[in-house]
Amino acid sequence: MTSYRLGVLEGDGIGPEIVPAAVQVVDAALAAAGAAPAEWVDLPLGVSAIGTHGDAVPESTLTALEGLDAWLLGPHDSAAYPEPHRSRLNPSGTIRKRFDLFANIRPAKSFDGADAVVPGTDLVIVRENTQGFYADRSTYKGTGEFMPTPDVAIAMGIITRPAVERIAVEAFELATRRRGRLTIVHKANVLKLTTGLFRDVCHEVAARYPQVSVDDFHIDAMTVHLVRRADDFDVIVTENMFGDILSDLTGEIAGSLGIAPSINASHERAMAQAAHGSAPDIAGRDLANPIAMILSSAMLLDWLGARHQDPALAGAATLIETAVADTVRSGTSTRDMGGTAGTRAFAEAVAAGVKR
Repeated sequence: MTSYRLGVLEGDGIGPEIVPAAVQVVDAALAAAGAAPAEWVDLPLGVSAIGTHGDAVPESTLTALEGLDAWLLGPHDSAAYPEPHRSRLNPSGTIRKRFDLFANIRPAKSFDGADAVVPGTDLVIVRENTQGFYADRSTYKGTGEFMPTPDVAIAMGIITRPAVERIAVEAFELATRRRGRLTIVHKANVLKLTTGLFRDVCHEVAARYPQVSVDDFHIDAMTVHLVRRADDFDVIVTENMFGDILSDLTGEIAGSLGIAPSINASHERAMAQAAHGSAPDIAGRDLANPIAMILSSAMLLDWLGARHQDPALAGAATLIETAVADTVRSGTSTRDMGGTAGTRAFAEAVAAGVKR
């Protein structure tokens, strides 16, 4: 059996609650699946790292990540950091940019026994993670934003054929493993050159996948379609900012942003990261929903299993997904989903379900 070295970056706010919950469930799942236990490596990140290392993402943390198989990243509250840290690229963006984690995969799936805006939602947002209209990640050096005068601010939106092609391939490959449907989201009626290029390259890649049904929508129309009929969609591919916004929407449509998982991946590395923020208003109160972080960790195990041809990891991922669904179906959930369980109690229930 192969043992994997996995990083643990708890982050800020509810991070020190939901990340340990995910670790607990992963440990239970690996044992139940007959896999070797993970070697967890705790690394400093966030406001605590500013206090101890003078940086929200210390260089020592980035160097350590290079030697790990994958890692779990908790949410961060960079808006509350003291200057100059607040104005710098946030921890998640820093790590994604350092390791070229170009694919942000964000599923949204409703649960039996929990309220959803659109019951039956089961889709995945595939978000290009390195370019687009998030200027802080679009350039080799600098932020991609600048002010030629005190009263004028400009941000660059960058779309390149190679970046679109590789995210389109990820999306089409995923669609072939799911229900064979893919939707391209853009704004080519206004942003004709940039998102027009995104749309066109995706359609070019579609020619390699004749078994996949393809359509495309403008971003504004897509928000309406999702609210009305999210259950009609399978895989959705789009640029960075559109994907960020749509995945928050689909998480809530499926039942709660607290259930929205994600991984950020390149061909060589992956990072589990819940789609939601740090929720400082409920931090330390045992109220946070750990589902997103737990399911993100399951996605990470599945990615590692595929990369290393390790079926035990894929089996552990399936155990986690099943145990989460069974726990919610049985009536155990956190307050954001209408239940009464705390963070620790929910994680313990899932871990127990995994063992069963």
